Amino acid sequence: MRVSILIKPDTKQITKHLEIIAQPRNPFTHPEKLAEIESYLESEFRSYGYGTEKKPCCLNGQKFNNLIARKIPAGNSPRLIVGAHFDAVPGTYGADDNASGMAVLLESARLISPMSFASRIDFIAFNLEEYGMAGSTHYANFLKKTGTPILGMLSLEMVGYTSSKKGSQKLPLALRPFYSDIGNFLALIGDSQSADLLKKTAAAFKGIEDLPVETLTLPAKGRIFPESRLSDHAPFWDAGYPALLVTDTSFFRNPHYHLPSDRIETLDVKFICRVTEGLIRFAASLGSDHSSLENCRQTVPSPVTGLGIDN
Repeated sequence: MRVSILIKPDTKQITKHLEIIAQPRNPFTHPEKLAEIESYLESEFRSYGYGTEKKPCCLNGQKFNNLIARKIPAGNSPRLIVGAHFDAVPGTYGADDNASGMAVLLESARLISPMSFASRIDFIAFNLEEYGMAGSTHYANFLKKTGTPILGMLSLEMVGYTSSKKGSQKLPLALRPFYSDIGNFLALIGDSQSADLLKKTAAAFKGIEDLPVETLTLPAKGRIFPESRLSDHAPFWDAGYPALLVTDTSFFRNPHYHLPSDRIETLDVKFICRVTEGLIRFAASLGSDHSSLENCRQTVPSPVTGLGIDN
């Protein structure tokens, strides 16, 4: 039976994030705008009560940052990583790719902030995803080198485009008999080592009303289906960590992929809200202090506006 979670995402908050992030922000053509958005993200996380840490990564001799938000000091306790990238390809506004994922990341962090969990959760805004997942590759390799235990990683990658039209969902030939050709579902994709994480995550997301969810498990770290590796979860697969791609299926559905037409007006904000609900429900399933969940309606930080960037 599908049920609703206690707290609900704020549509105005999600729309605000989309409006601020969905603008040209390529690290090489618009580095100043990318830096402004990084500052905005940091200000938002801090306003929710998180400590932030910048983890440098380099590309073409230039330094960029991944931004990590957490509620406890750095340590070696196992953690869930929830990530989304905030860079965009040149010449695009990147509304679905990936302002939508960043909006879910921020609103989830805000709503989760007053809750207590048995497991640690790190929210990470990854940079340089559009350049071979350079930011997440650097960070996944750092975690592996330091022996950091990871419960799992969720990559929020394009989670805002839907269509109710038959034939709107394109699929590889081998998958067509098993999935709908209507592009209104959320896809959760894992490799074979992520099967348990996929099962638990899917159960949580399927508990959200009016959120169709489809799952796919791939062998060989997704290499038999290369398109499944085109986001920040892939470096975690390669490092041996369980990880999932959480997506509207990108170019298999969205005709605006990597085009100037990838703008906010093409997005389904209600769908983005339901994805946010699913993520919060999954976080709660990790083992929570139920008293904090009962009280969270009153204690969720108020939305903060106008921080770090001008519209």
